[in-house]
Amino acid sequence: MLTRMKVFFTVFLLLICFWQTGFSQGGPPAPAHNFQLETRIHGGVFLQHHFEMKRFDAHFPMIEISLQRATYGQNQWEALYRYPMIGISYIYADLGNNKALGNAHALFPFINFPLNRDLDNSLNLKLGLGLAYLTNKFHPTENYQNFAIGSHLNAVVSVYFDFRKKINRRSNLILSAGLTHFSNGSMKTPNFGLNILSVSAGYAFFLKKPNPYLSRKLLPELYKFEFDGKKWLSAEAQLSAGLKDMSQETGKSHFVYNLAINALKRISMKSKVGIGLDLTYDASDKDILAKKGVIYEKGWDLVKPGVNLAYEMLLDRTSFLFNVGMHLAGAERSEGDIYQKLALKHLFTDQLFGTIALTVHFGKADYIGFGIGYRLDFKYY
Repeated sequence: MLTRMKVFFTVFLLLICFWQTGFSQGGPPAPAHNFQLETRIHGGVFLQHHFEMKRFDAHFPMIEISLQRATYGQNQWEALYRYPMIGISYIYADLGNNKALGNAHALFPFINFPLNRDLDNSLNLKLGLGLAYLTNKFHPTENYQNFAIGSHLNAVVSVYFDFRKKINRRSNLILSAGLTHFSNGSMKTPNFGLNILSVSAGYAFFLKKPNPYLSRKLLPELYKFEFDGKKWLSAEAQLSAGLKDMSQETGKSHFVYNLAINALKRISMKSKVGIGLDLTYDASDKDILAKKGVIYEKGWDLVKPGVNLAYEMLLDRTSFLFNVGMHLAGAERSEGDIYQKLALKHLFTDQLFGTIALTVHFGKADYIGFGIGYRLDFKYY
């Protein structure tokens, strides 16, 4: 039941972010002429990050189909980010026909940022985050050879650079290279994860004649959630929880709770920077200390306070928050004092937002937290 709730919350938040940032409009309704259908054929290989994973080495094809919308400047953030593509992709991969790994199906919203100003020959950065279903998972007797993935349901992260050549007003050729990553964020072990490095070729075409681009020199009228150029400070607090599978270390799963407080300053129409404070309680620490024979005096000794630097990239009411910090105390810190967090945030109102955050220690996934937060904005001139 808990796993189904997490899946529902993840899908709900991702689709809300995708719909409201990508398809809703702040101004008058626009003709639905900017939808594209895109297909890509990938040639993939595993990029192994553990010696044990070498046994899975293989090269294999992947098929990707995307439905996307080309922004054209109707909202302010679209012009600021040079008219990115926003859409949803489906990927199928046979993972080298390995019987232990099975096949992968992934569905994820994405945003594709142009990196140059040439609309006819553009270099782009495509970022996607969503859910994947792997047909085979680890089982101690039936599939013990799959020590890479411990669950059918996983997160998928897609990062690609692509070159798009405009053929005519309604079609493009695409060449791309990048990385696709499958992992469950330690919600179920083992969780080495799968990294796939691939190159691809593709074709995209508009379903109807697209809207013309609006001038970058004249920004569109401001709508709700968009920056007005004034100086702002934001104070926000969020409470999140995640489930961490420690069956191989302690024999069971444990909850992790986190209270995060951030103070952020708006430095541009795209960005905020600031500092943060974390208070983390990981219920698995108690069992790990008992296994090591370490005695702690009080329950508060299990709380790990941390300080961090924060950067937030803003896209209308959706944003990405990056934190790099250090634990200052805590009886159990065997995973290291330095931590990183990547959070997807979405504002439901001016103050209330939902989050999905991945916490890692030196690149090793610790847990995925699902939470809710509240922010206050202060204008200081």
